[in-house]
Amino acid sequence: MKTFKYITLFAAITTSLLFVQCKDEDDNVIINATCNDGILNGQETGIDCGGPDCLPCGEVLDFSGTFIQEDQMGRPGINTVFGTTGFKDAFNVTVPSEMQAAFQSKFQTNLLTLNAGYTTNALGLNAEVFTTVLSNDVLWLAQSGITTYFNGTEILTGRTLSDDVIDVSLLLIFGGPGGTDNPGLTSDGVPANDVAFSSTFPYMAGPF
Repeated sequence: MKTFKYITLFAAITTSLLFVQCKDEDDNVIINATCNDGILNGQETGIDCGGPDCLPCGEVLDFSGTFIQEDQMGRPGINTVFGTTGFKDAFNVTVPSEMQAAFQSKFQTNLLTLNAGYTTNALGLNAEVFTTVLSNDVLWLAQSGITTYFNGTEILTGRTLSDDVIDVSLLLIFGGPGGTDNPGLTSDGVPANDVAFSSTFPYMAGPF
């Protein structure tokens, strides 16, 4: 009789532990849903997407595959303006230390094609020196002093979000020594960003 009671008691304890363990596992799956395990779990509405914890389905970024560099973009607009005649892609995959030798003369040809009357610009740079600067597509950064794309004196010591890089580029290409030549070509007519920048990192305006 005692043996039967012990067996019954053991069975009851074992069964209760089984239910407790199952409950813990279920709770973990529901509460701690993951968004990158390739499994539809928790409150996801699709595999690794949807629900309160994951990105909406259709907005999940796919980082699989092999990535290649498409644009240098150290200085926005440089390759767009000067690299459009057959060597844009080559420029994009050339390391900056090799750019000057490969592209300076091509940049100079394109500069003089854009502005046949070019002599010097507001920085006092002739065509050869100016395109030597431009052909190395890296964004320079001054460790001290003013950070600016161009403020009338300093040039390419960095860049702030409010710098109008297109107007600066147009001014230096078409504006002549005093920056006053070809006034219709020295601005794109967009004076500022349409939404105010944030005062905290990452400073970009919020989405529309």
